[in-house]
Order: sequence, then structure tokens, then C-alpha cells
Amino acid sequence: MIMQTSTPITSSLPVDGWLPLDAASASPIPLYDVAAIRAIEATAMASLPAFALMTRAGAAAAAWLAHHAPAGPLLLLAGPGNNGGDALVAATRLHQAGRPVQVWLTAEPDRLPADAARAWREARTAGVPLHAVPESACHDGLPPFPADTCAVVDGLLGIGLNRAADGFVAQWIAQLADAGLPVFALDIPSGLFADTGAGTPAVRACRTLTFIGAKPGLLTLDGRDCAGEVDIAPLGLIYPPAQQACATVNVPAAFSAALPRRRHATNKGTFGSLAVIGGSIGMTGAPLLGARAAQHLGAGRVHIGFLAQPAPLLDPVHPELMLHPIGEVELSAMSALVIGPGMGTGTAARMQLAQLLQSGAAASAPPALVLDADALNLLAADTALAAMLTDSPLVRVMTPHPLEAARLTGIGVAGIQRDRLAAARALAAQWRAVIVLKGSGTVIAAPSDGAAAISLSVNPTGNAALATAGTGDVLAGMIGALLAQGMPPLQAALAAVWLHGRAADQLVAQGIGPAGLTASELYPPVRSLLNALLRDPRGA
Repeated sequence: MIMQTSTPITSSLPVDGWLPLDAASASPIPLYDVAAIRAIEATAMASLPAFALMTRAGAAAAAWLAHHAPAGPLLLLAGPGNNGGDALVAATRLHQAGRPVQVWLTAEPDRLPADAARAWREARTAGVPLHAVPESACHDGLPPFPADTCAVVDGLLGIGLNRAADGFVAQWIAQLADAGLPVFALDIPSGLFADTGAGTPAVRACRTLTFIGAKPGLLTLDGRDCAGEVDIAPLGLIYPPAQQACATVNVPAAFSAALPRRRHATNKGTFGSLAVIGGSIGMTGAPLLGARAAQHLGAGRVHIGFLAQPAPLLDPVHPELMLHPIGEVELSAMSALVIGPGMGTGTAARMQLAQLLQSGAAASAPPALVLDADALNLLAADTALAAMLTDSPLVRVMTPHPLEAARLTGIGVAGIQRDRLAAARALAAQWRAVIVLKGSGTVIAAPSDGAAAISLSVNPTGNAALATAGTGDVLAGMIGALLAQGMPPLQAALAAVWLHGRAADQLVAQGIGPAGLTASELYPPVRSLLNALLRDPRGA
């Protein structure tokens, strides 16, 4: 499904203004694919004078660079298309304001499209230092950047990329990588695919100003590494009412209203009972991590059902947790189950998963399920188990990483990563579940009005500190805790993913990571963030 969303940009923003893509936004932020951006551009160009849209983009870029780029001379690399024209207009504005700039055009000036050619002529008339460095003039290699350059502006390629950057453009991308200078990208880092976030090779910018609206590729796969901080310049456009976004950014506006509020007249039963099922021999730590996370996120009672025998009797770190052999967990009393952390994939684990699915489906008040880790591997390997799940009425959230997603779909990791939004959409339809496709820019997909209607969100929080053992168990426990407290599955997944990443961001900002952060260090900031959101959706 393509999601209808409201425009998050206020009408008071000037045409040359921009605003940051705020991970804590209290307003929805839509994401537009290339087809939607082209449609918006076409509508605007039909009503605006010629060259107006490029003028607005260049003016916004100039104001943005004046604000963010370090003091000193700027080098703007302008490519052969309209993205290069935007860079030329920006250079003209900056030059007129007294900023030292020069533009290197990586194309033949007489082959530029109409608007970019006009931008070139106006820059020349204004006295901007211009140099044409097309491929035909670079037989001996690319010229070195001027020694006094303080930052480089990437205007080489825009969103029209339809194959991996190679040849002459790839040489410029490599030179930018080797220069060690801060890079500011216009619209999208050159080489990055706007719809998918694939970017090999691609420019790695410290900051990106994206025009009209944010694109999903800026936030997932290679996008976070390539784009850096993202700002949005809407260029004064009013999106047509019928214009639709392909996804949204996962921000508190999407889930804060569903968070479990607390009144004085409550007790532990008000906030549900959760059981984390897993922990075969040698892997008992995985369900402990998830259960401890669930406790920190407010579940009223938290149990662990261990497959390992004998089961641990006590969690000495958190004795509040209730530990049992799996057969002694009173499943009918559970509001939600997290199944899979450390479960293993042997015969006993398969039989246990089948029993859990059967008993859950037969319960008078079926528990909501979080299926994680080995539960996903068991489902991928056993068609009977898979049918048992897909045919059941059980509400479920599934949390695959790319390899688990590949097993669930049978298309391979490369296929999953080639288009993460499409993969998450397909998984949600196939398994009739809310899908949390983990990775850089986690994608959350959910069936909404039927199997064919899938909503998509891309998460903007988190960092490389989460690339360590146990963080997935923590996330599964967090989702389970919110489900146990009565949150709808989509909102529970959105909230947990956002909080999980935001906690990692806070820890890294404090110097705790990215290297060496441990999964259990996420608990205190996750708890603080949840309580801040309960007080005020803008408080986290």
C-alpha cells in the first residue's frame, strides 16, 4: 500500500528555507520515491515560470551552505544534469554574498539541459569562477582539489540514477572519499539510489539537503552512512492532495498516542503478563536479555520459559523475573509471548513451537506473539509450522534480520538488501504479520486493510553500537512488553524500534559506544526515554 500522509512542512517556511529531518518529530514525515517526486516536480513546473524550481533549489542550497559549511572557500562539483544546475545557482548566490566559491563542471557546458545551461550562463555573467572538467579533458586523471578548499559540495548526480555509478563519475566519488574534506550533498549523495539506499560506490557526505521531500534511500541500507545529517527543503511547494508517499519516517507521532499511560488506580495485572520462551542449553542468556528489557519497559509480570533442563532457578540480577521450565509456564495467563531467543532449531524446539502456536490459537484470549531469532529459522525450514502460523488468527510481530528474512522468503540476502522496503512489504503480506526488518534503517511493515494493503515506515534512530550480540533479544523483549500492556502490534513495533535506536544514540553521545556497548546497557536509557514520552511526546 502507498500511504496517504499530510505534509509536515509549515506553510510559513520560505521558499529558500529548510528544516532538519527530526527523528523526534511530533508530526508525520512522509517519504517519497522517485516516481512521486517526479510527479510533484511536473505539477510544480506546469504552474511555475521556467527556471523557477531550479532557482528555488539553488537559493535553498546557498542559504543552507552558508549556515552549515565551514568558513573558507567552497568547491562545488556540478554534474551534467539539473542537480549540477542547482549547484551552479547556489554558487552564484554565495558568490554574490561574498563567499569564496568555485565551480567545477564535470560535463561539456554546451551539452547541459536547458535549465542547467541557463544556470551556467548566469554564473558566468555573475563572475563565479567556473572550470569545465569533462571526461574528455581528464585523460591524465582528475585534477587535485584546490589546496585551500574547506569543503566540497556534491552536485554530481541527482535522484535519476538507474544503475550503479561507474566510469568518470565513480572516479569523482573516489576522489571525494580520498580528499578527507567535509562533503555537503545536494538532494542525494551521488551514487546513492533514492528509493532503496543502495550505494556502491556513493559519496559519503556529512550532511545532505534533500529537495521537495525526504527519500527512503536516505535512511536505510547505505543511506545513513552516505547522507549524514539530513535536511529537507520543500521549495515552497504544496503537495497535491492526491500525492502519496511510499512510506513514513518512524517518529513519535506514529505511536505516542498508543503508549500505555499509567494511572494511580492500577496494579501489576493492569500492565499484562509476558513470557519469553527460549534458552536452550548454552543459550540461556538470550531470553534473560529479552525479559530484563521487558521489565524495564513496564510489563506487569515477566516470565521466562526455558527449554534448557534444568532451568535456571533465579535471575540474580533481576530476581523480580519468574523463571520456569517451559512446561511449567501457564500460557493461558499470558498477554503476550516472545518466542525464539536462544531457542535452538532442533526437534525439541520445533515441537515446542508447534505446541505454542496450537495452544495460543486455541486460547479464549490468545496472546500476541513476537517471533524472533530461532523461531523464525524454524518457520523458514518447516512448511507445516509455517502453515500453522499463517492459518492461525494469532496477532504477531516478526523481527528478522536480513539473513532470517532471506530464509523466510527464499530469495537470498542480496535480494533482501537490494530493496529493503519491498522485502519488508512482501514479508508482511506473506506472513500476515507486522514485520520488523532489522538493519541500518530498520523497516517496519504491516498489513492494514487486508493482505494487499501494507504500510511502511523507516526508522531514523540507532547506530553501529547495536551491531553486537543480544541487542535483537532486547528489542524482542521490548516489543513483547508493549504488546503485553495492550498496545496494537504496529504501534508496539514502531515504539520499541524507535526507543531501542534512540537509547543507542544517547549512549554513543555519552561516549558509551559505538565500540564495546553491550545489549544490557540499553535498559536504563530505554526506560528513561519511555517515561519522557509518556510525559510529553517531544520529551525524548
